[in-house]
Amino acid sequence: MTSPVTREAPVTVRVFTQRFSSTPRGARLVRRLALHQLQRWDIPYGSETSDTAGLLVAELAANAVTHGRVPGRDCELVLAYTPGLLLRVDVSDTRGERRPAPGAHGPLDEGGRGLLLVGALASRWSVLDRVPVGKTVRAELDLSPEGPRTPPGGS
Repeated sequence: MTSPVTREAPVTVRVFTQRFSSTPRGARLVRRLALHQLQRWDIPYGSETSDTAGLLVAELAANAVTHGRVPGRDCELVLAYTPGLLLRVDVSDTRGERRPAPGAHGPLDEGGRGLLLVGALASRWSVLDRVPVGKTVRAELDLSPEGPRTPPGGS
């Protein structure tokens, strides 16, 4: 007796990769390019998914050029989009020894709140080793036909 064959719908993962200079100007440019690419993937500019992804890219790219900068070395953005399922944002830099560490920050601290924003917007985020050198900060957005999930406590 043979088991019945179950066919699953094919899954298409679209990937966009862009290197950018480890400068504030490079971080701004990569955010604009990411939003342009999402528009090409039929995620309209100004939609909830586009706005959320833009904020994630902006924060992760700003962190990479501020805390992960190595003069003469570029940073890298990778967007991976599985329509209706997942949007993954990876931002890599070459400073593997400087890992982001979310923690409690005082009300008068000038920095340290960016990862709180990433944690609130993303379905999940993590820090991965980058081969051969550096680190990648990954943020993922779970998608549904209605758009990204609403974080706990959100409206």
